Amino acid sequence: MKSIYQNFVLIALVGLATACSNPTTTTTTEVATPVTVEDVKTSSIEKIINTTGTLLSTKTTTLNTLMAGKYKLLINPRTQRPFALGDVVEAGQTVIEMDDAEFVLGIGLETQKLNLEIAQKNNQKQQSLYEKGGVTELDIRNSEVSYLNAKTSLDKANLQLAKMQVKAPFKGVITDLTYVTNGTQVSSGTAAVTLMDYSVMTIDVNLPEKYINEVKIDQPVKIMNYTLPDDTLHGVIKELSPAVSSETRTFKGVISVDNSALKLRPGMFAKADIVLDSHVGVIVIPKEIIVSNQRGKSVFVVDNGTAVEKRISIGFDTQTQAEVLTGLTVGDQMVTKGFETLRNRSKVKIVK
Repeated sequence: MKSIYQNFVLIALVGLATACSNPTTTTTTEVATPVTVEDVKTSSIEKIINTTGTLLSTKTTTLNTLMAGKYKLLINPRTQRPFALGDVVEAGQTVIEMDDAEFVLGIGLETQKLNLEIAQKNNQKQQSLYEKGGVTELDIRNSEVSYLNAKTSLDKANLQLAKMQVKAPFKGVITDLTYVTNGTQVSSGTAAVTLMDYSVMTIDVNLPEKYINEVKIDQPVKIMNYTLPDDTLHGVIKELSPAVSSETRTFKGVISVDNSALKLRPGMFAKADIVLDSHVGVIVIPKEIIVSNQRGKSVFVVDNGTAVEKRISIGFDTQTQAEVLTGLTVGDQMVTKGFETLRNRSKVKIVK
């Protein structure tokens, strides 16, 4: 028994020695992560306040008939058809006429014109005679009074006749038009047409209290609307309230918007970016590539096939971009895709 046990021990020792003299080596090869990179460049970035509001026309009026009479909607010379919704009307242009033959006859416009002509000639004659000593100063004054009375009567007659017309007080667009059949008798005070001028529009906004010392009159504003996804209009801060609401902790402002091309319409909802300041010639990167954790913010750059984590500090930022104050240098190869799984010193492979 003892001999068998000794042989077993000897065999075990020999096996152990053999194992020690021929160790098994295991090598793990790190797989390079494919990434996309961009060279760090300088650009410009703006500090903005994002706000929203409703676009309002600067001028709005509803024109009423001033006299009773038979309704007549005139022809728009631009379209060669009766005035309609959406038509542009010039200042002073007549849109509707009222017809009342009895009223016009009662004014006696032609008689008024003739009276003025007679009074004017008589006054001129009296002036000539007075210079020659043929009439007294009283005669001159009486002829002047007659002339002025005739002129006043004619002016009144023209004013009365002007009330038979519905004219645009400013250049604008017809946004509402009362439907009345031509030739229908309507009374005075009937709402006839609504006119808006929205070549310049305004937006009333409420701005956070913390910006009250940064927002200034005439600061530029970028205006966007979902109907114009690829177009940005321009505006400026027109008015600012110095008071802050104790309930909302905001202060009121009015933005003036240049809408000379009439791309925006009254009542539309608009997004407004108020430009507080801008930095030019600074490093700007996409916000989506910034990794944030308890240690701060960082991005990855590629150096000789290795991803290097760079701690950065941020200046101005927008919804999509951020200014980098420290941590990056112009020309660094910044990882823009594939950074999600990277760690510092990870092996990477640049792909297009």
